[in-house]
Amino acid sequence: MEATSRSLDMFDDIVMAEERFHGEGYQEGYAEGSHIGVVEGRRYGSLHGAKMGSEIGCYLGFALTWQCLLQKCTDEKNSKKLRALDSLIGMIQKFPYEDPTYEKLQEDMEKIRGKFKQVCSMLNVQTDFRNGTERSSLTF
Repeated sequence: MEATSRSLDMFDDIVMAEERFHGEGYQEGYAEGSHIGVVEGRRYGSLHGAKMGSEIGCYLGFALTWQCLLQKCTDEKNSKKLRALDSLIGMIQKFPYEDPTYEKLQEDMEKIRGKFKQVCSMLNVQTDFRNGTERSSLTF
C-alpha cells in the first residue's frame, strides 16, 4: 500500500511539475515580453517623434522663409498669402511638442499638413514632404 501511495505521489509530482513549470514559464515570458515591449515602444516613439519633428520643422522653416520673402510686397495677392503663412506659423507654434499624451496630436498634425498644402498651392510650390534621402522638392 505504501508503494502505491508513493507511486501516486510521484505521479502527482510529475503532473504538478508540468503545471508549475508552465506557470513559471508564463511569468518569466510575460516579464521579458513586457520589458522588450517597453524598449521597442521607446525606440518606435523616438523614431516617430523625430520624423514628426523634422516634418514640422521643415514646415516652419518654409513658412518663415516665404513670410520674409513676401514682406516686401504689399499687393492684395501677397496679403492673402501672408495671412495663410501667418496662420500656418501660428498653428505650428501652438502645437504641443512637449506632451506625448496629447489626444488630438494626429488631428492637429493633419490640420497643419492641410494648411501647408493650401499655402503651397497659393505659392505655386510642390507639396511633397519626404524624410531622409528620398527625393523631394523640399529637402533639408
